[in-house]
Order: sequence, then structure tokens, then C-alpha cells
Amino acid sequence: MQVLDRHYRDPRGVVVHVTGYDREKSQVIFLRAGYEHECMRPVWQFQQFFKRVDDGPHQNHKA
Repeated sequence: MQVLDRHYRDPRGVVVHVTGYDREKSQVIFLRAGYEHECMRPVWQFQQFFKRVDDGPHQNHKA
């Protein structure tokens, strides 16, 4: 598993913390605030429905 530290918005606008990418299973692993277990989504689904949150000046901001 590749360890990551990124933030994305889910389709409902809730920010999630992406903690990893499992290349073998082609899944993105993330945490939701207030939920104790890891969540997983297939990469294709994650790319389609989740949007990256601006982490700082190096990111392109889209309004």
C-alpha cells in the first residue's frame, strides 16, 4: 500500500482524509471524521466522484 496524506470532498461535500492507495486491489483508502473504520472505494469511482481540496499554494484552485 502506498501511504498518502491528502484531502478530498465526497459527493455530499464532506471532506475525507485519504491515507493510502492499494495498487493490488485498485482501491483508495480514506477516513471520515467521526467514523472509526477505514473506508475504501475503487479508484475509478473515487476519481469520478471525489474532488481534491486545495492543500496550499502549490495546488490549482478551481472555484
